[in-house]
Amino acid sequence: MKYPELLNFSDVYQRRAEFDSIIDVRSPAEFAEDHIANAINCPVLSNEERIVIGTMYKQVGAFEAKRLGAALVAKNIGQHIENLFQDKPRDWKPLIYCWRGGNRSGAMAHIFAKIGWPVTQLNGGYKAYRQYVNQSLDSELQQFQWRVLCGPTGSGKSRSLQALAALGAQVLDLELLAAHRGSVLGGMPGHAQPSQKQFDSRIFEQIQKFDTRKTIYVEAESKKIGNLRVPENLMQTMRASSCVQLSLPLGKRVELLLEEYAHFIINTESLNEQLHFLTSLHGKERISRWKQMAENGQVQQLVSELLEQHYDPAYGKSVARNFLKYPHAELIAQDDIKESDFTRTALQILGARAPE
Repeated sequence: MKYPELLNFSDVYQRRAEFDSIIDVRSPAEFAEDHIANAINCPVLSNEERIVIGTMYKQVGAFEAKRLGAALVAKNIGQHIENLFQDKPRDWKPLIYCWRGGNRSGAMAHIFAKIGWPVTQLNGGYKAYRQYVNQSLDSELQQFQWRVLCGPTGSGKSRSLQALAALGAQVLDLELLAAHRGSVLGGMPGHAQPSQKQFDSRIFEQIQKFDTRKTIYVEAESKKIGNLRVPENLMQTMRASSCVQLSLPLGKRVELLLEEYAHFIINTESLNEQLHFLTSLHGKERISRWKQMAENGQVQQLVSELLEQHYDPAYGKSVARNFLKYPHAELIAQDDIKESDFTRTALQILGARAPE
């Protein structure tokens, strides 16, 4: 075999277990937006260097930009070899990729091959990977049976998904992948949402782990989770799938939400900032009253009113309109919110006998 070996992503994915390391040589900013799962970032041009070279290419000329770029790339590759790869044996097999053209990855792959490592370069780079992800999300979803967990806000859909996963079921938790609970109050403190591309990649990687012979369980979602869009074909697949309707008594829903949104109880200023976004739906007078309730510590009453006056009416209209099989959903009623209650619900969803 002559190295570097040049492979398309479909071949790389089939042979991914062969590679000891996946090396993304793009800039840190490109890597942060999205990257192939388990890749490490070894930029051959820093963020600043990439801007300098790009500007020189446009304003001075291609030759001058390539001449300076070659010096920077060679220096950076040398540092990576010295700092990260000195202990790698002769049979160490890395996969290297850049954005598209192959200049950055080609430079590192060439040097690695000269050293003697059996290196592979990804043909088409990250752009080819991105195309593969999009095509997979368009074509592979129909291979699976899907079951959608429906229920108004606070009915325990996410907890039920967790219980299903604990029992070994295949679960696609979109809110976990999006780092957002989906509503106007759904942001998770300390967890920034990923980029749209990274969200798509997370969904792709999760689906690749699933068995087509088994059902995938997913929560009913709107088209957007926070700032992120659920891929269109996934949205259509979910909306055409069979449904389970979960229910909890109102008081228990309030209790559950107070557990999951405890950060708003601690930081009422943050809660009131989010309530402000509901002004166009409920008017200034009601929003002012809700804000005052938050400041006065009347959180139970506030959550109850939010459910009855905002979330429940919106949910009722949305689920019936968007999920075609919702009218035929299996109803599973739950009385409490202990872990054992969600386990019992998960067993019912799976059609298994609940423990006595």
